[in-house]
Amino acid sequence: MNKLTFEWPIRVYYEDTDAGGIVYYANYLKFLERARTEWLRSLGIEQNTWLEHRIGFVVRQVQMDLIAPARFNDELTVTVVVERLGKASVVFSQQVLHSDGRIFCEAQIKAACVNLGQSGESVRAVPMPMEIFEVLKRAN
Repeated sequence: MNKLTFEWPIRVYYEDTDAGGIVYYANYLKFLERARTEWLRSLGIEQNTWLEHRIGFVVRQVQMDLIAPARFNDELTVTVVVERLGKASVVFSQQVLHSDGRIFCEAQIKAACVNLGQSGESVRAVPMPMEIFEVLKRAN
């Protein structure tokens, strides 16, 4: 079965680069995060709505391979694919690609659903609200 791939376009701005004009490594994490946020939004999941209920997703684990350098003004595509969906976590495979198809970055991200609690309370993993789980299941 083919997994559905979400794609989000990003252009490299000067602020994304280091002194050598290539994308600073930490900014790939921002690109990946933005694509996941837009993917959720495309599914009708607005994170601010769930934050009002003190439910959020936090990145628990990152594996990232920086294959080639993206440069200032490059047009990129960031992909999102759900690899595994659990009751309280999601594992994503993501890539950052040049418009010509070259791969700059590959990553696997594990995000956990958490109850953010009130001030002073600890953040703890919880099962995803069924509304979110069902949407993610259909999108996989």
